[in-house]
Amino acid sequence: MPAPLRRALSAAALAALLLPLGCSTSLTTRREDEKRMSSSDDVSKPAPRWGIVIHGGAGVIKRESLSPEREAAVRAVLAESLQAGHSILAKGGSSLDAVTAAVRVMEDSPLFNAGKGAVFTHDGKNELDAAIMNGRTREAGSVAGLHHVKNPIVLARAVMEKSPHVMMIGAGAEEFAKQQGVELVDPGYFYTEERWQSLQRALEAEKKQQQTPPEQGQPQGPQTFWEHPAGQEHKFGTVGAVALDQSGNLAAGTSTGGMTNKRFGRVGDVPVIGAGTYANERCAVSATGHGEYFIRYTVARDICSRMEYLDLPLLESANQVVLDVLVKAGGEGGVIAMDAQGNVAMPFNSSGMYRGYMGPDGVAAVAIFKE
Repeated sequence: MPAPLRRALSAAALAALLLPLGCSTSLTTRREDEKRMSSSDDVSKPAPRWGIVIHGGAGVIKRESLSPEREAAVRAVLAESLQAGHSILAKGGSSLDAVTAAVRVMEDSPLFNAGKGAVFTHDGKNELDAAIMNGRTREAGSVAGLHHVKNPIVLARAVMEKSPHVMMIGAGAEEFAKQQGVELVDPGYFYTEERWQSLQRALEAEKKQQQTPPEQGQPQGPQTFWEHPAGQEHKFGTVGAVALDQSGNLAAGTSTGGMTNKRFGRVGDVPVIGAGTYANERCAVSATGHGEYFIRYTVARDICSRMEYLDLPLLESANQVVLDVLVKAGGEGGVIAMDAQGNVAMPFNSSGMYRGYMGPDGVAAVAIFKE
């Protein structure tokens, strides 16, 4: 882990320990405390440490397979995403605006599996999903199965703010996008040669698998496509951001192109509120990984629930779910999370996860591997 990130996280942990305990030894003292706290010229509690955390996907990310040029390019976009969100927070802007801005930067980059860089389905199409949630109000918006929306995170927010619904899908969601003036593009906009070749390799591997006779004693039929749709090169390239603004409000947003070679209108965890995206007054989470497991175990909500019902600190709660519950279930991936005091957690159980953090000091800390 880079030194700036270690300093940021250790400072956050130390600050949490230094929060006022708020306990008194006598009734007289308690009344005096209450009087002081009710005074208009006294601050009853310290302001939260604001900041933003992002991820660009987790999975099989091997050092030897990532060229120096590619790594530099990925890190540059992650830093740009952090700066986009941080600049809003630094001016007193909302966590929702910061999350939207940060995710849009990654959606516009062909380096990530969201927006411009979305992977292809079995039928050679791009299907995009996204979600966003306001921790203060618990309002949420999500979209799935999009083919023409340039920035799905923008449409998800429109669903949250300009409709009575939480989730919209497919053609209906895109009709709503037209009515709201959300930018639409020709499907060709999402084409990248790298993602197209990934699909071709996945299709070839699937074909060979179907033609290979099963070993004696093994069940008949091909392996299901969703287990490892791209063979050994699979990576869950979802992007996401969580932020805490200077007013103490949390928000989370996530966007994805799904899984290479997916079929049948498959939808993963990203637009499922509580699975891949969740925020409330105490906790905000954006996930990336094998979506079926994140849905079954309601990963994002479970992390926040452990804080709420078991009174666990953020890091312990996130580690329990990602490094224990998911591992035992066979689910691969990770999360980024932030609490209402500005503490940060970024656990993952895969070989790597694109991630970054920026706090009040304005120093961008970006990481990929288990450093």
